[in-house]
Amino acid sequence: QVQLVESGGGLVQPGGSLRLSCAASGSIFKLYSVGWYRQAPGKQRVLVAKITSGGSTNYADSVKGRFTISRDNAKNTVYLQMNSLKLEDTAVYYCNQNLLSGTVWGQGTQVTVSS
Repeated sequence: QVQLVESGGGLVQPGGSLRLSCAASGSIFKLYSVGWYRQAPGKQRVLVAKITSGGSTNYADSVKGRFTISRDNAKNTVYLQMNSLKLEDTAVYYCNQNLLSGTVWGQGTQVTVSS
């Protein structure tokens, strides 16, 4: 079974950058798409970016041009590079895989954008 662990969150000023990591256990990680989601206080969890096993990507309109998702299958890790951060990017960020056996979520990492 796959386990996902996010890291890299923190406090950053508007306009700053952070890189989130999603590290996975299990050899099947590289066979599936990985999504980054975020959940702000009082709001639903929403998709931010997704990368397929082949490296194709898609992004929410709100982060296009600012965020970049990538994966390193040799390290069993997916990254989310976040640039030009805005106050509204503040949320808990989760990574996710939809496996044949079910959906797997990490525990989340807090990103706070504040001046």
